[in-house]
Amino acid sequence: MELKDLLREKRAVILKRWFDLILETYPSETSSFLKKQKNQFSNPVGHTISEGIEGLFDGLLEESGTDGISPFLDNIIRVRAIQEFTPSEAIGFIFLLKKVIRESLQREIRDHRLYDELEGLDSRIDDLVRISFDIYMQCRERLYELKADEVRRMTFRLLQRANLVREIQD
Repeated sequence: MELKDLLREKRAVILKRWFDLILETYPSETSSFLKKQKNQFSNPVGHTISEGIEGLFDGLLEESGTDGISPFLDNIIRVRAIQEFTPSEAIGFIFLLKKVIRESLQREIRDHRLYDELEGLDSRIDDLVRISFDIYMQCRERLYELKADEVRRMTFRLLQRANLVREIQD
C-alpha cells in the first residue's frame, strides 16, 4: 500500500481535523463562530480556509506544481495577512497538516514502512511553507503601501483645508 492511497482513503478525516486545528489558531469566540457557521456568505473566512485546504491537500497528493497550489495558498494567506497574524502564525497552519497526517496514519505508516514516502510528502509540505512566506510578505507589503497612500491622501486633504497648498501656475 502506498501513502497516497492511505491519504485518499482518509481524506475527509484528515481535512476535518486540519480545519479544526487551523480554527484553534483563532481566538475562542472567532473559532466557535467559524466552526458553527457553514454558510459561505455568512462565514467567508471559514469557507476560504475549507476550500483552500482541500485544494492544497489534493494538490499535494497529485504533486501539482506551484501554479496549481499557489491560488489556494494565496487565498488563505491573504486572509491571515489581513487579520494581523504574525508571519509564523499566518503560515503555521501548513505544519499542522504534518501533525494531522501522523496522528491519522501513524499505525499504517509504521506497519507498511512508508517512511520514505512520508519524507517526500514532508518535503513538499515544507515547499508550501516557503511559497506561503513569499505570499504573506507580498500581501503585507501591499497593505503597507495602501496604508501609506491613505496617510498621504489624508495629509494632503488636511493641508488643502488649512489653505497651505497652492497650485503652481505655469
